Amino acid sequence: MSYGMSTTVDRPFDEVLADVRGALAAQGFGIITEIDIKKTLHTKIGADVDEQVILGACSPNHAYRALQAEPSIGLLLPCNVVVRATDEGTVVDMINPQMMVELTSSEEMAAVADEVNESLSAALASLSQ
Repeated sequence: MSYGMSTTVDRPFDEVLADVRGALAAQGFGIITEIDIKKTLHTKIGADVDEQVILGACSPNHAYRALQAEPSIGLLLPCNVVVRATDEGTVVDMINPQMMVELTSSEEMAAVADEVNESLSAALASLSQ
């Protein structure tokens, strides 16, 4: 099982980043964390890398249900979404929620992961339309 889902979009980084935010919101996710990798690495160690942002996406209802099923699942929350510039276009990577099921072997977690997977997959698919 792959730990992520991905698509490459032939549009500018800033445009795709905005579209990702909208696609996630349309599926009920809020952004609770954001890390600008380019800026952070430049500031901390002087490294120059391509544009890359990690968004911590959270669906409160799903997060609550996941925590009820598996109290330590917070180690894997929020759902990380990475938007990064490449020579081939802007890549959007999203965590595969089924990884939570693999790690916990919980049937209750499986139901939550299936729903989150459906929502994240829909958000990802909408970026290519």
